[in-house]
Amino acid sequence: MDEIEYTVRRSSRARHARIVVDVGGVEVVLPERMALRHVPPLVAEKRRWIERTLRRFREAEQALPVLADGEVVPYLGRSMLLRIRVEPGRVRPFVSRRGDVLHVKVGEAGPDAVRDALERWYRKRARVEVAARLDAAVRRAGTRYTKLTIRSQRTRWASCSSSGAMSFNWRLLLAPEEIVDYVVEHEVAHLEVLDHSPRFWKLLASRCPRYRDHERWLRVNGTALRL
Repeated sequence: MDEIEYTVRRSSRARHARIVVDVGGVEVVLPERMALRHVPPLVAEKRRWIERTLRRFREAEQALPVLADGEVVPYLGRSMLLRIRVEPGRVRPFVSRRGDVLHVKVGEAGPDAVRDALERWYRKRARVEVAARLDAAVRRAGTRYTKLTIRSQRTRWASCSSSGAMSFNWRLLLAPEEIVDYVVEHEVAHLEVLDHSPRFWKLLASRCPRYRDHERWLRVNGTALRL
């Protein structure tokens, strides 16, 4: 059998060994005191899952949007037409939305410049879109959060700390609107139940009856939520 290439990282927060598979490859995360001899058997045990996940990433790579003038990118379930203009000498990229059209101005040609410009725009929009949903959700729940951060996590769509600090991945805006709504409700439920105990899922189901469908959608399509 072909060898699976992976990297090993030690973490002071890890309590058990785990495997992370994402667009960057395969990473084995170990507690600081765990011996390296445990890694090969773990990778062998999870081989089928690793290969299946890597295959999903390869398929998602082929389905990524083409960042060129006249192509489209997703935004909360809508298709946004790209109108790209290269302005040599421009230092800061500029993106503006007019209806279902995104006008992108960059200083140099190529997908990397467009990608960077779009990511900045999506990050800004994520703060607006998530904040509105989060404020409404905590009002309904009668709870509150302490801080909102927009990030580009490798393996998480969102998180809620014990202090009530919220973090959301900007790539959620590449998903349909109901998926963003679900992730917000999921994290707001964590303000009351921090773990994933039966009590948590019961609370979440009372606020988002279709949560299982949304979880399944993210598992199947999450790897394709990239630019």
